[in-house]
Amino acid sequence: MAASSKDMNTQLTFRIYKDGDTKYRGFDQDIFNEDTSHKCPTYVHRTPPCQGSCPSGEDIRGWLDIVRGIEKPPEGMTMQEYAFRRSTDANPFPSMMGRVCPAPCQDGCNRNQVEDFVGINAVEQYIGDSAKESNYSFDNSTALSGKRIAIVGGGPAGLAAAYQLRRKGHASVIFDDHEELGGMFKYGIPGYRTPREFLNHEIQRILDMGGIEVKLNTRVGSDVSMEMIEQDYDAVIWAVGCKSGRPIPVKNADAPNCVSGVGFLEAFNKGDMQVTTNRVVCIGGGDTSIDVVSVARRLGKIDVLPADQKPEHVIGGYVAHDSAFAAARDGAKVTLTSLFNRDEMTASEHEVDDALREGVDIQDGVMPLEVILGDDGRAVGLKMCKCEMVDNRPEPVEGSEYVIECDLIVSAIGQAGDFTGLESLDNGRGLIDADAYFRVPEKEGHFVAGDIVRPHLLTTAIGQASICADSVDHYLSGKALSKRPKVDVHHFSLLDKLRESELEPVEFVHQDDDLGTDKAAYAIHNFEDRSDKEIISSDRLFLAHFQYTERLKRDDNVPDAEQVLGHFEDRIVPLSEEQAISEAGRCMSCGMCFECDNCVIYCPQDAVFRVKKDQKTMGRYVDTDYTKCIGCHICADVCPTGYIDMAIGDH
Repeated sequence: MAASSKDMNTQLTFRIYKDGDTKYRGFDQDIFNEDTSHKCPTYVHRTPPCQGSCPSGEDIRGWLDIVRGIEKPPEGMTMQEYAFRRSTDANPFPSMMGRVCPAPCQDGCNRNQVEDFVGINAVEQYIGDSAKESNYSFDNSTALSGKRIAIVGGGPAGLAAAYQLRRKGHASVIFDDHEELGGMFKYGIPGYRTPREFLNHEIQRILDMGGIEVKLNTRVGSDVSMEMIEQDYDAVIWAVGCKSGRPIPVKNADAPNCVSGVGFLEAFNKGDMQVTTNRVVCIGGGDTSIDVVSVARRLGKIDVLPADQKPEHVIGGYVAHDSAFAAARDGAKVTLTSLFNRDEMTASEHEVDDALREGVDIQDGVMPLEVILGDDGRAVGLKMCKCEMVDNRPEPVEGSEYVIECDLIVSAIGQAGDFTGLESLDNGRGLIDADAYFRVPEKEGHFVAGDIVRPHLLTTAIGQASICADSVDHYLSGKALSKRPKVDVHHFSLLDKLRESELEPVEFVHQDDDLGTDKAAYAIHNFEDRSDKEIISSDRLFLAHFQYTERLKRDDNVPDAEQVLGHFEDRIVPLSEEQAISEAGRCMSCGMCFECDNCVIYCPQDAVFRVKKDQKTMGRYVDTDYTKCIGCHICADVCPTGYIDMAIGDH
């Protein structure tokens, strides 16, 4: 009788070996000599692929294990606070990341090999929102060193750099040319994606650490010279972002109503633009273009606007529309065009889906040819054609030309920095060069992080800021920089966990008659940390251990085409505590023991045993009696997380 499609989709049948297999997969596994071998269990910590895929290097497995209850917090600390502190070791913006990060961690999640990734973003949002509700603060107990670092730019990279520097004991001064801090968080992403209540709280939490001074409405390069910055501060971090949009490379792209995506979004986020025009076309395909078209759909249009209040004038810095005009607005026709087919667009898939739901017309696999001008010199249409990608370059398809009528053209095809007054930093491509340590080459004491290195994700900018802060710390102390680890993330430390649990190894005292470490209190027995060298892949896991468990998805608040006008509410509904714990429980804890007891239960010699309760902590749940172990490697075969290796050793 054939299995039902439901059973095929939900009843997992992973097996390491198939019926009839009599040989081990590799020569290195063919280790038996009768019933014994010279290989015994070693407990090996590796980095999970979610963490290896995270540009800010968060210990994702760590805070998921905390939320689910596997890793216990220190006495007197709640699960929520402990998860918050583990999460923010790498990234001080859990509420924001949980909402807007496109989550490359979820793409890398080994759970994809079972049924579906763990909802990492959803749990991170729960951690961040809970932290706001409980008003957790950052530790600022490290004494200040007396050094001051100038941070130019108060966006994600600049704020993260100030945070990491303060944790290391260094004061900083943030220069920003806006009225408020936040950078791309506040001026490049609409507030219904980064709710200001949560964003402002996460920014203020950093400032509340002390030792961080802020100079707003101050542009380095004009209000303050680079020479003054170099003279007054011990180091400089350039986190200026990329605020200059690239125009579309076609004829007449300099028409007055052809504007950049970053300019469009900044005008909206500053409150200068409250309505748009009847027909908006955005050229892009990335997340910025999705934000542009979603904002345009929400703002709507007014049929008759004063000449000085058209969108391109507002973007240039003129007054906002009168509220009476805003009340009279109606839905706008909004089109998004992309060189790539929909499944190859760089925007997050769910963001594209949301835009379609909101009534955006998405035309993919097309390229612009020319901006068509009216008698007044303003754009009235955009000539397009179908295209094919050849060597990653678009080639027009002959005879496929057509025109999109429009009143506003928004270019969201790339960004660059504004180097007015800072020309010596420009590498010729509108960016700042950086070495592996995020130092500016041939400029001692100058460091750089964020989009100005290479426009990418918010989490990328935050990860760069962390490495940059390390480099600044070494520079200020005069210490030589060591080579960055192969897997360059924030790792779980068993030694730190043992110290936290008051199980720190004792001081080593040499004794000639006892050189073994299996019973020694001065060493962590049969444990190896390869987390800075290896990312554990799914083929090292015992996937048959995991039952089909459907991902618990967050509810959303995305309007349809009829509801979108004037809809500026938070689009994501957070998980409850019960839901967050349940979803975190789907984590397979790749590369770290999660106390399933398989190795203890299946060991035929009773060689693997649980450590005593008063000696137990995360990463130290089981141990091996080498006098009983025969090297059968059953424990390694049934370890779901790949935490057990069979290592060579005589016994």
